[in-house]
Amino acid sequence: MRRATAWRRLAGGFGVYLALIVVAWCALTPILWAVSASLKTDGTITDLAPLPTHPQWSNYRAAFDLIPLGRMLLNTVVYAACVTAGQVFFCSLAGYAFARLRFPGREALFLGYLATLMVPLTVTVIPQFLLMRAFGWMDTPWAMIVPGLFGSAFGTYLMRQFFATLPAELEEAAILDGCTSWQIYWRVLLPHTRPALMVLAVLTWITVWNDFLWPLIMIQRNEYATATLGLVRLQGQYNTNWPLLMATSVILLLPLLLLYAVAQRAFVRGIAMSGLGGR
Repeated sequence: MRRATAWRRLAGGFGVYLALIVVAWCALTPILWAVSASLKTDGTITDLAPLPTHPQWSNYRAAFDLIPLGRMLLNTVVYAACVTAGQVFFCSLAGYAFARLRFPGREALFLGYLATLMVPLTVTVIPQFLLMRAFGWMDTPWAMIVPGLFGSAFGTYLMRQFFATLPAELEEAAILDGCTSWQIYWRVLLPHTRPALMVLAVLTWITVWNDFLWPLIMIQRNEYATATLGLVRLQGQYNTNWPLLMATSVILLLPLLLLYAVAQRAFVRGIAMSGLGGR
């Protein structure tokens, strides 16, 4: 009986690892193909060889020569940093209010705000476009920063869930010490929400970094363009240099890989502690 149980556990573990290997392979294959294609010439892009005989490292230099990719990357970093900072601050502030403060209509207001998650983003593009045009922010950095600066329904929900898990004794002790609501939020509770803040910061950064539709509508000049716009502008009308396009894609991917490598532990811990991990 024990031997059968051991074999059953071994087979189950082998099946789990096999499934993980298959999933990892499906996820990594497009990335590996992009890296391989970025080192080929335009005539050998369809070759099945995983690595070219003569790697064309010049494709990466050419990406910076054909378009102001360095400036576009800097623009994207600035936009992502500003939006991420705004999201972290305002979502944590709103999450604290919905989780710890008592006021009339709190639950109804939160449910109404949460219901905006069901509205497709494309539905809000036209109203936001009209607002940006009315403010005179078309083709300016403000159009990239302000719309996403003041929080989101998902970020507020994430922070509310995390604030709700903190023990009430922390807040009660702070009230006895004479702390105001702002001091309780800023000095007592917020330091305990670092895992959730890291999750929100990473997800927001990735969203802004990969955003294409909004920059395409708002930005025309390369001076304010994002890296995703630069990637599209490398595509020719009749002919596209695919190795060059793949090299640019790999350049855009590297900062995201570095971000996740640095924040991996805090990100996973925040997902588990915030209740988004399926528990």
